[in-house]
Amino acid sequence: MSESPVRSILMQCATRSGLAETPCALCGEGTFAERLAASPFLMAPMAGVSDAAYRLMARVGGAPLAYSEMVSVTGIHYHSQKTWELVLPHEVEPNIAVQLFGSDPEHFVEAVYNVTQAVGDKLALIDINMACPVPKVTKGGGGSALLDEPELAARIVRACVGATVVPVTVKIRRGRRMGEEVAPEFARYVADAGAQAVAVHGRYANQMYRGEADWDVVARVVQAVDVPVIGSGDVRGAEDAVRMLRECGCAAVMLARGTYGNPWVFGQAQHVLEGAAFVPPTANQRIEAFCEHVRLLEATGAHMARGRSLAGWYLRGLPRAAYWRGLATSCVTLEDYLSLVDRLRAEVACA
Repeated sequence: MSESPVRSILMQCATRSGLAETPCALCGEGTFAERLAASPFLMAPMAGVSDAAYRLMARVGGAPLAYSEMVSVTGIHYHSQKTWELVLPHEVEPNIAVQLFGSDPEHFVEAVYNVTQAVGDKLALIDINMACPVPKVTKGGGGSALLDEPELAARIVRACVGATVVPVTVKIRRGRRMGEEVAPEFARYVADAGAQAVAVHGRYANQMYRGEADWDVVARVVQAVDVPVIGSGDVRGAEDAVRMLRECGCAAVMLARGTYGNPWVFGQAQHVLEGAAFVPPTANQRIEAFCEHVRLLEATGAHMARGRSLAGWYLRGLPRAAYWRGLATSCVTLEDYLSLVDRLRAEVACA
């Protein structure tokens, strides 16, 4: 049997870009809390970002777990093919955490059951999004709108727990409106309903992504519940991830925007946690990682336009980065990106 093209790309990625081999998944013996504490740096779900190629890059960078994009339970109810494309992992992925959003408990039961059956042994956990501040999500009562409905939120959690064999977790924000913190009390509701972990983003929903995340609320949620708490918000690098872990007393940390162009961050954070130094990737390694990432886009069937964002992230800080980003905006095919990479290699070699 010939080797999977995706597996071949990942092996080359590890060789050329200084990334590690794919680590063990967040599975094995011990309680969920123990396994989480042993592998605490997780790749967050990110709408429009967390496709299979991105998850695979995070895994070779040291992430023990990577999440799907946010998935609509209503889309699953109506058998949307595009929705299922967000759910199902690539054959090479060791496992996946699937994040769901919605507001109808019956739709959640149906979705969780169907996801559990379809993903099978690769399903690490179900996460329920009660944090998203985007109006198209909240106007239907999902995402952060559930922060105003703790009893409904608890019903949804209980329904999901009864429909699957994997852990059910919840992601929340500090509160829905500035000055109205509900996270500690809300976390108690969902934990009492059966959530095995609660992820907390330190902004209010109506802040969107403006201002600074308040990490103190993560610590307050840690004190409020007996289940593991996962911190989130303004974790820009390995040092931030370890500092949040230590200062907030949380069990794990989700990295989102801090992973942009930086799949190395997970392994770096583990090094910092263990008291070791890490060497930042070289310009050549960043170029090679970008190259392998766009190759993964094509190999996994993703839209190649996503490579334009990747170029901005991976090439940040390189000489003439703005120029190269500008060229990337006109790339359409894999060949376009590979041609750009060849020119980058030549320029870096002459520097």
